Amino acid sequence: VDSPWSVYNDAVQIQAHKPILQQDEAVGHAVRAAYMLSGVADLAALAGNDMYKAAAGRLWSDVIGRKLYITGGIGAVHSHESFGKAYELPNLTAYNETCAAIGNVFWNHRMFLLHGDARYVDVLERTAYNGLISGVSLSGDRFFYPNPLSSDGQFRFNQGATERSPWFEVACCPGNVARFLPSFSGYIYAQRQSRLYVNLFVANRATFELGGHEVVVSQQTRYPWDGAVKIILEPDEKCEFSVAIRIPGWARNEVLPPDLYRFLDRCDTQPAIRINGEAMVVRVPGDGFIQVQRTWSPGDTIEVDLPMPVRRIVADEKVESDRGRVALQRGPIVYCAEWCDQPDRRIQHLILPDETPLCSQWRGDLLGGVMTITGRVQTLQEDGSLRDKDFTAIPYYAWAHRGSGEMAVWLPRDREAVSRVEHADFEPEQ
Repeated sequence: VDSPWSVYNDAVQIQAHKPILQQDEAVGHAVRAAYMLSGVADLAALAGNDMYKAAAGRLWSDVIGRKLYITGGIGAVHSHESFGKAYELPNLTAYNETCAAIGNVFWNHRMFLLHGDARYVDVLERTAYNGLISGVSLSGDRFFYPNPLSSDGQFRFNQGATERSPWFEVACCPGNVARFLPSFSGYIYAQRQSRLYVNLFVANRATFELGGHEVVVSQQTRYPWDGAVKIILEPDEKCEFSVAIRIPGWARNEVLPPDLYRFLDRCDTQPAIRINGEAMVVRVPGDGFIQVQRTWSPGDTIEVDLPMPVRRIVADEKVESDRGRVALQRGPIVYCAEWCDQPDRRIQHLILPDETPLCSQWRGDLLGGVMTITGRVQTLQEDGSLRDKDFTAIPYYAWAHRGSGEMAVWLPRDREAVSRVEHADFEPEQ
């Protein structure tokens, strides 16, 4: 098969149309692909096989560069639960199965272990904080099978429902979430001999053997709401080892490694690191990790400060569904506008001009406590006039807890984009 799209058959669906070493495009069932490629990365690492490493790398570049949603979701097509063609990333009918998001975390974690590069953790973090946990309600007992990036309140995308469901006839997603969430602590750190990698910023306490000594490591932080992280090191006695701290791509003006998405604005505030209160020069190398090697004493601290302004993101013009639209992100969190937070309970007629100031506001009384984004937007009236109104955006993962209605991650930047409203031309299977 020269092109997997020329004849879409069962072999393409299960990635069996070519030997894996010859594949250069991610096709077929997204969950299966992510699981298979996790195994390919493991095989490359355990066998030291460069051909498998290259194959996993080619397919990763295809997904990240042409087929990844801004939430980290993968698998655009309802009919086969599969990847779409390059830049085929619809929002209303996006599939983005919760299991596929979990598989994407598995795959990127193994790619990080294989290469030691922070860009894989960047994708892991984006997926985990957005397109994965959106699949389970805040109460933990209702689930999304697909995770679309917009809703009209009518399209029954979730196995016949417009809201989360307590169960599904094929119930892979609830069980997958139940096994993933308790395992999350295993992604925070990694170790290679006497080097400790700090991949994720989460309040925790862990113990490692580094430099021949037992070292207790703890983090104090409100991340992802706050970019301040304090890492406390407690070796059993003075000893030398290295700590590698990930500086996320979003803190370096990079949404994702290729150019599928880019920040519309630039943040000139640089990440800061202090060792025992003394500022160090921060120059982030190509692998995205700041490495600090020294002799550590009990009680030594590393303080990391990651700037978290509200950022606007635009997609490559080849992504037709996002053309003329903007998405909002703060830290690692992607935001959406939901009907119940807007004065007139509507989303599809909103316009978010590029010059509109936006700010963040903590709301402890909302959705279990979230950082919101607020500002003013324009609304297109039936007579064609524009009216300014207050605007609130919430973290994408927290939508659909207050009834069915409109939601959108990608908001129009001008009135022309308002007219390009997506419609579902099929009824999803139940």
